[in-house]
Amino acid sequence: LLPVDMAPSAKLRIIFGEDDVRKLLLPAGIPSTLQDLNDVLRETFDITGPFTVMYQDMDFDGQFFTLTSIEEVQDKANLKVVITEPVILSLTTVDMSEVESAVPLSTEASSSSSGCDTILFSSPDESGPSYRSKPWPFKFEIPDFSYDIDLALEAGKQAYENDGTLLNNPSVTSSILEKLAETIFGFTAYPTGVQILAVAEALVEKYPCLKEPGSFNGLYGWQQRIKYKMGNYRAKLRGRQLAIPELEVNTLKRRCSSEEGSLKGFKRAKKAEVNYLPPLPFGETEETLEKERLDLLKEIKKKNNERAINEKMEKSFAMRRTEVVKDCPAIQDLLERWPSLFCENQIKEEFKRITTIHLERTFLSRLDRYTTKLLEIFRRKGGTAGTKIKPMLDSLNE
Repeated sequence: LLPVDMAPSAKLRIIFGEDDVRKLLLPAGIPSTLQDLNDVLRETFDITGPFTVMYQDMDFDGQFFTLTSIEEVQDKANLKVVITEPVILSLTTVDMSEVESAVPLSTEASSSSSGCDTILFSSPDESGPSYRSKPWPFKFEIPDFSYDIDLALEAGKQAYENDGTLLNNPSVTSSILEKLAETIFGFTAYPTGVQILAVAEALVEKYPCLKEPGSFNGLYGWQQRIKYKMGNYRAKLRGRQLAIPELEVNTLKRRCSSEEGSLKGFKRAKKAEVNYLPPLPFGETEETLEKERLDLLKEIKKKNNERAINEKMEKSFAMRRTEVVKDCPAIQDLLERWPSLFCENQIKEEFKRITTIHLERTFLSRLDRYTTKLLEIFRRKGGTAGTKIKPMLDSLNE
C-alpha cells in the first residue's frame, strides 16, 4: 500500500509531429493544474515559445481537442503539443499616391470604364503572372519613341517654342500612334473616352508642337486617331492568331447564327474589371491547371497553409475567370469547385487580381476621406433615425 500523500507515478505520450513522438515520465504523478503541466512540458522539452496542449478524446474516435481541464489527462494518455507562432504586427506608413493611382482618374472615368481591362502582361521569360498587374496610371506617361522619332519631336518642340510652328509629319504621327497603342494595350484592350483623352492630353503637354490645328484645345484629332488606332491594333493581334481571350470573346458578335458559339450567357466586363479574361499562364494548359485545382482542394484541408493556397489560386486565376465569364456557374457550383475562393483572405486577393486594387486599403482610405461629409449628413438626419443616431454622434464629439 502507498502512503496517502504519495501519488502514483505517471507516463504520458507527447506528440510534437508525425516524426517526433516522445515519452514524459512524471514520478510525482499527474500535475494538479494545467499550468503546472505546461511548466513541466516547457522545462522537460526546452520549449521557448508559446504552445497549446491537445488531448485525445476517445468519445470522438480519438480526435484531438484543446486541453482546458487537467481532469482530461490520465496515465499513459496521448497529448499533442502545438507550437504557436507569435503574431507580429508591423505598421508602415502608406504613400497615398499609391492608393490614388489605383483609383480611376475621376468619377466620370469610373462610371465610364465598364469595358476596360487595365493591366500589364508579363513576357514569356518573366516569372510573374500572365495577366496585367498594374492599373491605369493616375497620370499617363508618354513612352519613349525610337531614336529618329525622338529627334523629330525635339526639333519640332524647339520650332514651336521659337515661332509657334506645329509639326505636321505623317510618318512621325504614324510611329507615335503605333507606340501609344502598344503602351495603352498594356493597360487595357478597350480604353474609354476618358482614358483616350488622358493620353492625348499627356502627349500634347509633353510635345506642344503636336497640337491639332483648328481644334479649340488641340486634342480632338489625336483622340480620334488613338481611338481608331486601338481598333486597328486589336485587329492586327487577332490576325496573328494570338491567344488573347479578351479579344476572342468580343469577336463572337461577328459570328453568323449558323456558326459554332453563342453570345447567350456571355458576361460583359463591368467597371474596374481590369483582368476581365486573362490568357492562361505561359506553358500551362487546361489539363495542367485542372490538376492544380484538384491539388488546391487537398491543400485547403490543411491548417496554416495560406502560402501554398495563394500560389495555386494565383496560378489558376485565368482558368477560374474563364469559368466565371463563359460558363456563369451558380454560386453553389463555384463553391464546390473553388472553396478557397470564399475565404476572407482570398476574397481580397481575388479582388486585387481582377482590379489590381487593394480592397481593404482603398476602402479605408476612401472612408477616411469622406467621413467628415458623412457625419454632416448624419447630423442633418431627422425623425426616428436622427434621434437614434444623435447619441452616437455626441459620443464621437467627446
